[in-house]
Amino acid sequence: MALEARKFDHAYIQEPEITRVPAPAPEIQPERRKKWFTKGEKTLFVAFVAAVAMFAVILLQAQSSLNEVNKEIQLIQSDITETAKQNHDLSIQVSEKSTYERIWGKARELGLSLNEKNVKVVPGQ
Repeated sequence: MALEARKFDHAYIQEPEITRVPAPAPEIQPERRKKWFTKGEKTLFVAFVAAVAMFAVILLQAQSSLNEVNKEIQLIQSDITETAKQNHDLSIQVSEKSTYERIWGKARELGLSLNEKNVKVVPGQ
């Protein structure tokens, strides 16, 4: 029984010294950071930004051409206005120079006389 008591009494048991070999240090892995966006989301984002940029360029180009056409329209309208003024002035000159008194005065200067037998009435237009 004494032997049995000894088995359970840990104070009597002398353990041989175990030389511990240090375990190899585990490889330090960098902390994985939580990714904010996946590759697919990044690709979609880049495609969206490219599409927005493309539409912006198209819009600016269309606006530029529209402004150019408006400028040409204004120049043509100013030319039309100027030509209309000239036509009006010329029509006033024609009406002034085609009066009966002026025509009769020019005819007398050229030595013409009024002969009512030679006058023919022409219907007006």
